[in-house]
Amino acid sequence: MKIRKKMKRQINFNAGPAALPEQVLQQAAQAVIEYAGTGLSILELPHRSREFKEIIEECKALVRELCGLDNDYEVIWLQGGGRMQFSMVPMNFLSPGASAGYIDSGKWAADAAKYAAFYGTVSILASSKDIGYNRLPQWPTTIDPSLSYVHFTTNNTIYGTQWQSVSGTSVPLIADMSSDIFSRRHDYSKYSLFYAVAQKNIGAAGNTMVVIRKDMLASIKNTLPPMLDYRAQVKENSILNTSNVFGIYVSLLMLRWTKSQGIDTIERNNISKAAMLYDAINKSRLFKAYVTEPAHRSPMNVCFTAISPEAENDLLSLCAKNGITGIKGHRSVGGFRVSLYNAVTIKEVEQLVEVIKELEERG
Repeated sequence: MKIRKKMKRQINFNAGPAALPEQVLQQAAQAVIEYAGTGLSILELPHRSREFKEIIEECKALVRELCGLDNDYEVIWLQGGGRMQFSMVPMNFLSPGASAGYIDSGKWAADAAKYAAFYGTVSILASSKDIGYNRLPQWPTTIDPSLSYVHFTTNNTIYGTQWQSVSGTSVPLIADMSSDIFSRRHDYSKYSLFYAVAQKNIGAAGNTMVVIRKDMLASIKNTLPPMLDYRAQVKENSILNTSNVFGIYVSLLMLRWTKSQGIDTIERNNISKAAMLYDAINKSRLFKAYVTEPAHRSPMNVCFTAISPEAENDLLSLCAKNGITGIKGHRSVGGFRVSLYNAVTIKEVEQLVEVIKELEERG
């Protein structure tokens, strides 16, 4: 079927599923019709085929390259999203009678700790819950060396905070990097394990990237069903069961795109986008940033509130008229959340800023 007219795309600031580059969408669309001369759609490609194994291997190589890691790290693709990792991490590494440390900096960080409590003792090492997560908690100065691991969330999407740096620990450090993976230069080697759901910076919803150091993998002592055991998933090269073939392929396209852009360029663009939007909010009479400490503000998720219900409704209405979508805040906090993931362009942010300025001028 031929597309007779190109549809005008919305400017997408959704937190996830998030914006994807147009070239990735076009490549994925073509693969849905036929993948790489196979005579099959990517949706029909067998998960144990040579072609899919090549997709997996290229994904692994690109992840290691983009993260600056060597073969001491395994890369796997799993289903179940972030919540599955909230469960798998303690199931694999929290043995009976042991404790794990969690940094509570937002809803998903808190949920990760709640999931871990099903499997062992959880110690909350720091939290900013009492102030509504409007800033990051202070990173603990001392960490009990007997802890099995310390888990934290690098970027908090709902409230708009990001850890710029964290201190090293004598125990394994595990990071949920779902919303800022590949958004900046970063030392990934400090982590024993890190993971990211795909639907923000690395593809479409439905699969999760997990990177785990081999010595961490070897430390697993718990007996688990293979589907929930990192060792079994690594051994089967992400093909223990029928994999999310299309989702992993879209992640491959995003990894290729990320490499072609370059992490340094992506970081510069992300800094520029965030600075532009925060500047407009800081100068506004109608809106204010949710995060009180500028140094804690996330360049990925810019969260802010309106001074009145009228201003909130006016911005939503004006954005809709200008083809801008996805700026409503999370249902738990309200207000606005503008997600500036890697595929969002500087021009698109400029258009949102112009809408805010137009609303200010109406005054």
